Order: sequence, then C-alpha cells, then structure tokens
Amino acid sequence: MKLTLTPLFAALLLAGCASVGSVDPAQLPQAPAAYKTAAANAAPALTTSWWQPFADPVLDELVGRAMAANTSVQLAANRLAQARAALGSAQASRLPQLGASAGAGRSTPTPGAPGATQYSAGLNLAYELDLGGRLLHERNAAALDALAREQLLADARLLVQANVARGYLALRALDAERDLVQGTVAAYAETLALTEKRARAGDVADLDLARVRAELAANEAEALALDRRRVELETALAVLLGEPASSFRLTPTTWATALPAVPAGLPSELLQRRPDLAAARSQLQAAQARVGVARAAWWPSLTLTAQGGGVSSELSDLLKSGASTWGVGLLAALPLFDGGRREAGVNAAQAQLESSAIAFREQFLLALKDVEDQLGALALLQAQGDANARAVAAAGQALKLSDTRYRNGLVSQLELLDARRSELANRRAALQVRSAQYQATVGLIRALGGGWAGA
Repeated sequence: MKLTLTPLFAALLLAGCASVGSVDPAQLPQAPAAYKTAAANAAPALTTSWWQPFADPVLDELVGRAMAANTSVQLAANRLAQARAALGSAQASRLPQLGASAGAGRSTPTPGAPGATQYSAGLNLAYELDLGGRLLHERNAAALDALAREQLLADARLLVQANVARGYLALRALDAERDLVQGTVAAYAETLALTEKRARAGDVADLDLARVRAELAANEAEALALDRRRVELETALAVLLGEPASSFRLTPTTWATALPAVPAGLPSELLQRRPDLAAARSQLQAAQARVGVARAAWWPSLTLTAQGGGVSSELSDLLKSGASTWGVGLLAALPLFDGGRREAGVNAAQAQLESSAIAFREQFLLALKDVEDQLGALALLQAQGDANARAVAAAGQALKLSDTRYRNGLVSQLELLDARRSELANRRAALQVRSAQYQATVGLIRALGGGWAGA
C-alpha cells in the first residue's frame, strides 16, 4: 500500500508547490509622461482638509457635519469593521487551538454489573501544520481585503466631501443667479409701469404694452424655476449631511467663496493619491493570494493534537493523579479523488485574478480621464470666462444706451427689450461659467485623490 501511494503523494506535492498566480505587469496600465493639458502656476501643497482653501466657513461646517453623519461613510466604516473581523479570524486559524471539555455519563446496569457514573474533564490542543501555505495565503488575502476596505472608506469620505462642496457651490451660484433674475423682474416691472403710463397718454401701442407684460411674466416664471431648483439642491445637501430634508435650511447669502488656483500633479503620483485606485490594487493582490489558497488545496492536511485530563467514577477524585489520562496524535488527510473540484477552484481563483486585473486597469484609465477632463475644463473655462466678461460689459453698455434713448422716445420699445434680454443672458452665462469653474476645481481635486503637491 505504501508503494502504491508514494507516486500519487509526490504528484500532489508537486501540484501544491506550483507558484501562486501572478499578473503580467505589461497588462497593467502605466502613468503617462505628462498630461495633455498642463496647469500653470504651481501652488503650495494642500492638507487633507482640501476644502479649506475655498475660505468659506459655511462649507467647512457642512463638510464636518457630513463626516459625522453621512450614511455612505458609516456604511463604508462598517464594512471595514467586518473585514478586520475576518482578518482576526484568519489570523486565529494559524495559531494553536486550545479547548476545555467536561462531561458526565451513566452506564446502563446489566446482570452482575451495577450501573456506574463516569465523570471526565480535560484540555484539548490542536495545531494545523500549514504545509502548503493555505492558512498564510488566507491570512494575507484577509489583510489585503481589510486594507482595501480602509482605502474604500477614505474614498467614500472623499466622495462625500466633494459632493458636499459641489452641492454647496452649485447652490451659492444658483442664489446669485436668482438675485440676477429677480433684479431683472424688478426692472421689467419698472418698464411696464412706464409703458402703461405712456399707453394711457397714447404714446405707445397696445402691442408694446403686451410685449412688456409677456417679458415680465416670462422672467417671473424663470425666477420660480430657479426657486424650485434651489429646493432640490438643498434637499440633496441634507441627504449628504445625513439630516432630514424637512428640517434642513441654508440661508441665501452673498457668494464670496474663494477659487483656489489648482496646478496639475505629477502623473506618477496618481496611484498614491486616489484611494479608489489603491483599493483596486489591494483587491488585485488579494485575488492573487487566493490563487495560492486554491493551489494549497492539493497539499495534504496535517494536524497535531494533544489531550489531557481525568476520568473517574467519583467527582472528588477527578483531578487526582490516579485518574489522569493523556494522549498525542497526528491527523493526516490526503484527498485522492474529488471529481476535479480542486482544479476547478484553481481555475476560478485564476479567473478572479484576471478579472481584478481588468478592473484595476479600467479604474486606472477612468482616473486618468477624470484628471484630463477637469484640467481641460479649467483651461477652457478660464478663456470662456474672459470672453463672457467682455460680453457682459458690452451688453450692459448697450442696455444703458437703449434705456436712455427709449425714455427720450428715440428708439422703439422692442429695441429696449432686446437689449435687456441680451444683457440678462450674458450675465447669466457669466455666472454659469463661474459656477463651472468651481465645479471643475472640486472635480480635479477629487480626481487627484483629495489634493495635490506643488509641482
């Protein structure tokens, strides 16, 4: 029998000794030498409180409240706690297991032999020899899972911080736009009063009066649409803060948030900055460790056991030396035929490893896209903002001249309405470009993992 099992045992050992699955480094993405769009004027390094350079106390307060009560952050923290508990379990499996046992039993009386009571107590010790490294690979995989959850918690915090900043800045931009539209409504109301006065004097036609009334009503409707949009932004912020929407209020105020200058960071540092990429890398390494777990299934299982205690018919004699018993043993288990289960396990683990590598590559490419998108947006928005500023100045001058000439009866009312409509459109466009600059700045900080270092 010994000669028969030896070749099979050797084959199993060779299968178990196969190297842990690995990923070809050439299949993983590499950071580019430079971004397509380079930002100018390097700035000092940001701290972990990346929103502070916006110099807005309300934003600081909102981010603090979100970090304390946001449900997504709490859920990510709970998943980290679960992963750490699993790591503790995996670590415990590599240590000797000690247990205590106690019992009492009574035998059935037989002819010539009365029934007897037996008491027993003892300690049991077991230690599994990790021949194929299965327990080590399981522990390493659990440690990498916990690390990935820790990185995902950091990513959840960063995402919530960025969403709070974006929502707050969008709301402040909307407040500024509402003030602008409401000012235009007041101007149209003044124009309507003047037009009605001139209509009563017979200086303007009914058509002119109808046009002003239509413009006033249209702008009032636009102001109400902005009010509705503000409600939506405010309730979205409440959810991010983990607070009931019905009790959350953010008072409108002057939009005085600073816009920090954001330089591009070094591409090679991208993997270290973004916690989601770090988590994807940890998950890739965990999948690699699990290939080792699957390959270790080909090894035999060896467990050392030891036990000691006492057995006695009298409870008072249980711990005396005459009642003591002990023993040691070695338990071996060698799988001979499993219908291909172990091979399928290795194939599944290897497929999961390849899937994790693909997911890491996709995450890397999306991260680079995020950075390029925001860098490109900031560069173009700066130029667009300059053009908008010129348009606002020209439209304001045209409106001023048209209003003066209309009051003196030199131009038609239609020309005045066109000038006012153009001035409002240009000022709103300028506000929207300014808002987009804030959004792109927060987006770039998010894409860089929550900050940058001076380049």
